[in-house]
Amino acid sequence: MSAEATNSVTPGPMPGAVSGPVTPTAPRRKARPRIDLRRLGRAALLGPAARGRLPDAISHVVEAHRAHHPDADLEPLRHAYVLAESSHRGQMRKSGEPYITHPLAVTLILAELGAETTTLTASLLHDTVEDTDVTLDQVRDQFGEEVRFLVDGVTKLEKVDYGAAAEPETFRKMLVATGNDVRVMSIKLADRLHNMRTLGVMRPEKQERIAKVTRDVLIPLAERLGVQALKTELEDLVFAILHPEEYAHTRELIVRNAARADDPLAEVADEVRGVLREADIAAEVLIRPRHFVSVHRVSRKRGRLRGSDFGRVLVLVNEDADCYGVLGELHTCMKPVVSEFKDFIAVPKFNLYQSLHTAVAREDGQVVEVLIRTHQMHKVAEAGVVALGNPYAPAPEDPADGERVDPTRPGWLSRLLDWQEAAPDPDHFWSTLREDLAQDREITVFRPDGGTLGLPEGATCVDAAYAQYGEDAHACIGARVNGRLATLSTVLRDGDTVQLLMGQDPASEPSREWLEHAHTPAARIAIQRWLTAHPAQAESQQSETRIAEDRTAPRPVGVPDPDAAPEQPAVRPGTGHVLADLPGATVRLARCCTPVPPDEITGFAVRGGAVTVHRVECAAVARMKAGGRAEVGVRWGETAECRVTLVAESFVRPHLLADLTEAMASEGAEIVSATVEPPTQQQVRHTYTVQLPDAGHLPALMRAMRNVAGVYDVSRAQPQPQGG
Repeated sequence: MSAEATNSVTPGPMPGAVSGPVTPTAPRRKARPRIDLRRLGRAALLGPAARGRLPDAISHVVEAHRAHHPDADLEPLRHAYVLAESSHRGQMRKSGEPYITHPLAVTLILAELGAETTTLTASLLHDTVEDTDVTLDQVRDQFGEEVRFLVDGVTKLEKVDYGAAAEPETFRKMLVATGNDVRVMSIKLADRLHNMRTLGVMRPEKQERIAKVTRDVLIPLAERLGVQALKTELEDLVFAILHPEEYAHTRELIVRNAARADDPLAEVADEVRGVLREADIAAEVLIRPRHFVSVHRVSRKRGRLRGSDFGRVLVLVNEDADCYGVLGELHTCMKPVVSEFKDFIAVPKFNLYQSLHTAVAREDGQVVEVLIRTHQMHKVAEAGVVALGNPYAPAPEDPADGERVDPTRPGWLSRLLDWQEAAPDPDHFWSTLREDLAQDREITVFRPDGGTLGLPEGATCVDAAYAQYGEDAHACIGARVNGRLATLSTVLRDGDTVQLLMGQDPASEPSREWLEHAHTPAARIAIQRWLTAHPAQAESQQSETRIAEDRTAPRPVGVPDPDAAPEQPAVRPGTGHVLADLPGATVRLARCCTPVPPDEITGFAVRGGAVTVHRVECAAVARMKAGGRAEVGVRWGETAECRVTLVAESFVRPHLLADLTEAMASEGAEIVSATVEPPTQQQVRHTYTVQLPDAGHLPALMRAMRNVAGVYDVSRAQPQPQGG
């Protein structure tokens, strides 16, 4: 680890940082000199200052705090420092500094992020109960219940092992305590950051263990709490420990780029300033260098890096409307890359992040990313929950003493508290949380009423149902995605509109199969909780599934077996309209994908001189090609007769089967075989293999089936992956 990482208290700018306001909107703070922990240590050893006078050792904390809170009462900080210094006196860190330098550094990190006074007070005291004779009662008596609660929460965090051997119940209790006040986790993240900065004094194996825990749990937590300033530096410190060679290479790339004579980012920043000056839009234009991990990711994605890949242009304005004004000017006066545009102001990310993202192209082909946000958005983007202040502060219109008011708490944190209450057991909660932390991308889907749902990438309609309705989603019977009926297993994409169809039966129950399609903790825990509470119904569902599976074993003649190998002949011929480039061969339509004209088809020779015909997209085709099987050319002949397998999905109602078969017969379809699966959640699935006199009748047949009341979808049977 570098010397800077060991001694620096706050992350500094990477090489190449440039800034220049178009119209000054606020006085820029003068950069503070590098802070020397050894000097702080010497100041701490001199003992507390006289009452009423701030100790020199916390002058940097006070300066940073005053920058965000000019009217803050500094007496609690002075008092907390005096108690912390006297309690830790004589204790030393492994690096050789007095122990008091650690709570001082942690508090300075939080002060730089804009934490309010109570958080900083608790931060100065965060190790006193764990490592000294100070008790929680003393903390409460001297600083109040709020500081006691925060110190107690951090103390509990210190006792938790976040690694693979973490005891789930301990971790869950910890989250119960910290989840009720995000400031506890904020102090813990700042504590871990300072420890990571000074990790070089530890053995390599311990450095690696701590780095892995930080990577797996604390960095994802920082991401979800929106504290990007801490998250990015933690990522770089972990990167340096776990991947030293890649870190050294990335560092060399950054240093080499900083030495370039030309800087495309600076040139674009100057052009942006000119555009906004002409438009009379007050803005501050900065160059936002990428941190080490970000540069590494870009280099792996793009290979050779160009100057524009080492950072982004950041435009800061005063009002939300100004963000869109800047966007319009840039897209009018410069060459925008429209595919790069994202609006996180209208639809904020799950961790409160708001910004407009766009990109402009230079004449030399380099693309420069541009971020546009207000100063307040930037503060939240950097500090996340730390910037939210005191979650116990009553709203101005509701002066109720002590009532929690936190309307801006991140949705993910609120959901986390719901998970821990609903999880059937600690192990299930722990495994679910770790799975959720591994998700690093989120999508936004829209409800018909204009509301939005934030879901992890890969989420399905099942997840959307539980995100919108909680446990009432047990009654969900279907969905429309972008206006089209869809199954609950449908994977959603960013920007989809989802309308969930709810049944009226109060005794509705979730299907065990939904667990296979649930990706969010809310959905999985709610479903599992119901199954655990209703073992008889859950067993009944399993029995019905086994019965449905067993029905395929002694299947009568004429009923297709979906698991049969593709080489098995169809029960009835009906395949004379396929011609094969193998003289004398018998042609058979593969039952796994039931091709019909004008499907694109291919064939494979099988035993007995026969050729089986598949749709080219059938999974069996890829399997046989991979196994070295040679294809046989096949094509549709003049005979139009065809056989096809259709799947109809419907809601349960009386006489449905009779109405459906009548509609099929009216279109001239001869039903060769049919299976009807056991109903679940008021839904039923029918599979029909039919013979048509002309393949051209297929669209009309499917249309007639969809028009039957209660039927919400009819589709061709999809090619099934083959085993082996």
